[in-house]
Amino acid sequence: MRLHRTIHRRTLALAVAPLAAVTLLLAGCGTQSGGDAGGSGTVSPSPTTSHKGCTEAKAELGAADTGHTFCLTTGEVLRISLDGTTSKPWSPVKADGGGLAATNSGIVLQAGDASAAFKAVSAGTAHLTSSRPLCPSDPARISCKGLQEWTVTVVVTKP
Repeated sequence: MRLHRTIHRRTLALAVAPLAAVTLLLAGCGTQSGGDAGGSGTVSPSPTTSHKGCTEAKAELGAADTGHTFCLTTGEVLRISLDGTTSKPWSPVKADGGGLAATNSGIVLQAGDASAAFKAVSAGTAHLTSSRPLCPSDPARISCKGLQEWTVTVVVTKP
């Protein structure tokens, strides 16, 4: 009978250990920028969270800001700078929705980069998007059809 208890405890321990390991693994998963995010490799300070539930927009957004929601107040200008390469170029940044109007973004200095600027003109929500190939385009090599997508939601409010 004592042998039965020992086996039962081991079985329970063997069943709980993988569950605990998976829980710890999932708890350790967070957001971390990868080295190939397409950014300049510099670290920006964390944006502050506003009282309205979204993050106040920084002066300039980059590839690492993908997936986030930012707040602007009418009159503010938001600039986007996505660093690409000639073999993995970013498509022009597109805006869908309301609240933003395209404005002069300056000059793109490097082939493959995408640069854009938008002024917050009225209350609304806009979705900014761009994409680039995951694999370099080279006729001498096998290519893939995968895309790295960049998307940001911008909520414009009146002061």
